[in-house]
Formats: sequence, C-alpha cells, structure tokens
Amino acid sequence: MTSSSSSSFFSRFCSSALRSRPLSPPEETSVRTKSGEDLVRRLGPFDLVLLGIGASIGAGIFVVTGTVARDAGPGVTISFIISGVASMLNALCYAELATRFPAVVGGAYLYTYSAFNEITAFLVFTQLMLDYHIAAASIARSLSNYVVSVLELIPFLKGNIPSWFGYGDEVLETFSFNILAPILLVLLTVVLCWGVGESAILNSIMTVTKVAIVVVVVIVGAFEVDTSNWTPFAPNGLKSILTGATVVFFSYVGFDAVANSAEESKRPQRDLPIGIVGSLIVCIVLYVGVCLVITGMVPYQYLGEDAPLSDAFTAKGLKFVSVLISIGAIAGLTTTLLVGLYVQSRLYLGLGRDGLLPGIFSKVHPTRHTPVHSQVWVGLVAIILSGLFNVEVLSHILSVGSLTGYSVVSACVITLRWNDKASNQASTERISKRREGIVCLVGIACCGFAAGVFYRFDALFVFPVLATAIAIFCAAAVYLRQVYVVPRNFSCPGVPIIPCLSIFINIFLFAQLHYEAWVRFVVLSIVAVAIYAFYGQYHADPLNSNSTVVYHRAPGEDAP
Repeated sequence: MTSSSSSSFFSRFCSSALRSRPLSPPEETSVRTKSGEDLVRRLGPFDLVLLGIGASIGAGIFVVTGTVARDAGPGVTISFIISGVASMLNALCYAELATRFPAVVGGAYLYTYSAFNEITAFLVFTQLMLDYHIAAASIARSLSNYVVSVLELIPFLKGNIPSWFGYGDEVLETFSFNILAPILLVLLTVVLCWGVGESAILNSIMTVTKVAIVVVVVIVGAFEVDTSNWTPFAPNGLKSILTGATVVFFSYVGFDAVANSAEESKRPQRDLPIGIVGSLIVCIVLYVGVCLVITGMVPYQYLGEDAPLSDAFTAKGLKFVSVLISIGAIAGLTTTLLVGLYVQSRLYLGLGRDGLLPGIFSKVHPTRHTPVHSQVWVGLVAIILSGLFNVEVLSHILSVGSLTGYSVVSACVITLRWNDKASNQASTERISKRREGIVCLVGIACCGFAAGVFYRFDALFVFPVLATAIAIFCAAAVYLRQVYVVPRNFSCPGVPIIPCLSIFINIFLFAQLHYEAWVRFVVLSIVAVAIYAFYGQYHADPLNSNSTVVYHRAPGEDAP
C-alpha cells in the first residue's frame, strides 16, 4: 500500500468514524422504514415492566447469590444494594433517552451514535453484544441443569439421565458438551421468531410465576431466619462486598431491554420510563429480600454455589419449597434468556439498518413483524457457545460491556442536554465548550478507574481520595461551564451531577473486575475497530431513510 493510499484510507476512516447520526425534526412521531420492514407497537406499560423483570430476575437470584455470598458473607445484601443504586442512576439516564428517541430500536448504540460518533457507537455495540452472547449461553446451561433436576423427580428418570444431556461433559477444561441447552435455545428462538405478541405472553406468564414464587420463598424463609448467621456481616471486609457488587451488576441489566423495545411500545414516551424504573425497583426489593433470607437461614460458608436457594431450604428440611424453587428457577431463567435473545436481535436490527452490519440483519418478516434473520443469528451463537464450551470460564469477563456501555449512555444524557448555540458563542476560545465538556467527562471516567485500581491494590489512602477529588473538579466544570436545557418529556433529575456520578461509579466497579475482563475489553475494542475499518466505514449510511432518529426536544432546544 503506497503512502498516498494509506493517507487516503486514514482520512476516510477518520471522516467516517467521527460522523454522527442526524436527528429528525421534533414534529416527526414515527420511524420511517421501508414498507413491510417495521415492527408493530404491541407493548403497554405492564408488558414493559414484566419485560424488565423477566430480563433481570433469573441467574441473579437462583445462582449468583450463593457464589458471591461465599466470599462476601451476609454482606452480599450490600453488594446487591450498591449495584442496584448504580443501576438506578443508569436507569434514570436510560429513561430520559428512551423518551427522546422513542421510535427506533438501538438502545445504547443509538444514543451513542446520535450524541457522539459512529466508531464509539460501534464499540459500545460490540462490548454489549459479547456480554449478551456469553450471558445467554451461561443462562441456557443453568436452565438445562434445573430442568434435569426437575425431571429427576420422576422415579424412573432419577439417575438415568446422562451428564452430557443436561449437565455437560467436561473436556480439556475448555469444552463442555451439552445437548439440552441448545434444544431449549432452539425452542425460545422459534417463539421469538413467531411474534413479539406471543413471546410477550410467554414472558408475562413465566415472570408472574417466578415473582410469585420468589415472594413465597421470602415469606416462608423469613420464619426460618437465625439472626446469628448475619454475624459477622462482612467477614472479608468491604473489598469483598465491592467485588461482589461487580459480579452481581449484570443481574440488573434488564432495564435496558425495555429501552431496546422502544419501536414496539404503544406509547413510548409515557410507558418506557415506567417500564425502566418500575422493573428496576421491583428487582432491587426482591434481590435484597432473598439475600437476607438465605444468609439468615444458613451460614454463608455452607451455601451452595449452583443452587443456593434450593440448598438453603433443603438444609432446613423444607424440600417441598426446594421443588417450588426449582420451578421458579426454570421460569426465571427462561424469561431472562427469552428477553436476552430478544434484545440482541433488536440491536442487530438497528446496525443492519444503518449499514454497519450486512443488510440481512435489517430484514423484518412481512407478516410476523419480527427480525427473523437477526433472531436466528443470535440464537445460533448462543447454541454454539452453550453446546460446546464451558461458559463458566467465560463468565469471568462478563459485565464489561454493561459497565462501559452504561457509562457512555450517562455521558449521552449530558451532551444532549447542552445548548450548543449558547455554549459556543465564545468562538475565540482555543477549545469549544462542547469539547471541553467531553474532556471533563473522559476525565471523570479515568478518575473512576484510577480510584478503583488504587482501592483494589491497597494503595495509600491519599491516592483514591486524590482521584475522587479530580473527578469532583471535572464534574463541577461540567456543571458550571455548560448551558443546559430541560427536555419536555421525562428528564433525569440532577443533570449533570447524577450522570457524572453514574460514570464514576460504573468505571470504579469496572476496575474491580478480574484482569481477564480488562484484556477482553482491549482485545475486543481492537477487533471492533478492525471490523469497522474494513467493512463498517464503507457501508454505513447515517443519512439512510430506513431508520431516521426521532428526537423530541424542548422548545428552543438546539439539536446537538
């Protein structure tokens, strides 16, 4: 490649990577798509709340609680509260953006594309998508385990089900062959391809079932609590609680599934905030209740890591409750998996429409009104991962995409509130107010990571305090140096302070993840940039008429 062609390639890359998606006039109310390629608005507020709960309540209660409690002790309750608070900050940001972009699928990717640029949006997509793919495979494995445990209640099946069918046969520590998980994924993929109405009905039935079972479990278990088991509350100190918070963070990600259903919501500007915030509040209450009950029933050292709830009630001689828990786990994991696959297909649909992925992902079935090709693809990826690999090894690199993606979403709330006309009047300044603000937001993220690293590796107390102080200075600059407008629909309170706090906490938690997660973030980012450089930049078309962003803003507000 000659120097001139290299220069041309680099120039084109920079030009494409830094472009953003145009915003349509505020009077537009619906997405423009080709005939027969639109989704149908069938989801009301109750459906959206159940969608968010269905995506969240699953592995977090039935699996992860035991794993984290073995290290954090009864302090696992605080781990869930910390993650819940961080998620609530993120949810408020999501709720505002969901009402500003109510007509198009895409979620975090769409918001980033409109607020920042194309390459950042593609990086957010890839990081989130790997989280979703691994989580889907992991949940399918857990679901197959619970299904087998229920089947073994039948006398003639007990002890006669081969391990390769439901539990998995380990080979070379990396591979683990399983038949039932792929079968379950095929069935759920068929349901999702059949129609959003049918999948919403299945999700609603199973979500109500699992929530009812969890409530019964908490009530029954409360009578078996021995408060002495809560002492010591944090046997391994605060650090284990914070590490636990990063592990359980993924248990709350269901609210972004609600944002990704914007194009199928009946009244998105009213219903999306209800679905996002409402589902998260229910999840926090249920998680805290379950954690207090199981750590009070059984000393944390004796909680099982695979089925902690069931083990706790079995230890108290309440086997009938254990059976009920297994049924609830099947319902819970099924809905989590169902909604997870649903969200993935809508994200692929958004990128297919924009040209960042092949056009086949943008196809919507003319009569079923579902993105069949995208849905089959995400199902196929999950089938391969769950059927062939030991996904427990991959679980160490989960939450990376969620924590970084949510941080970018919080930054989007701030940048889209800026009144560019007012803030850029001082044209003689060396750096525009917008660029200054973005530098401050990046500084907050860097300080959050630095504070997290200093804390994790037991650095002198002054270092995390100094990093936090610099972050506060950057947040003050963002608050004082910018002009903000308030959207006419749902608005996140305390802008820019709450989004800044969200960014800092998310990246602080990111620093607590295993070093493998950091490697995954860097490697996947490099791969994503390469894919964009050799495919995305040549095919992306932010001006296409297949999916124009509908942006609702307050009177007098300038589009960013």
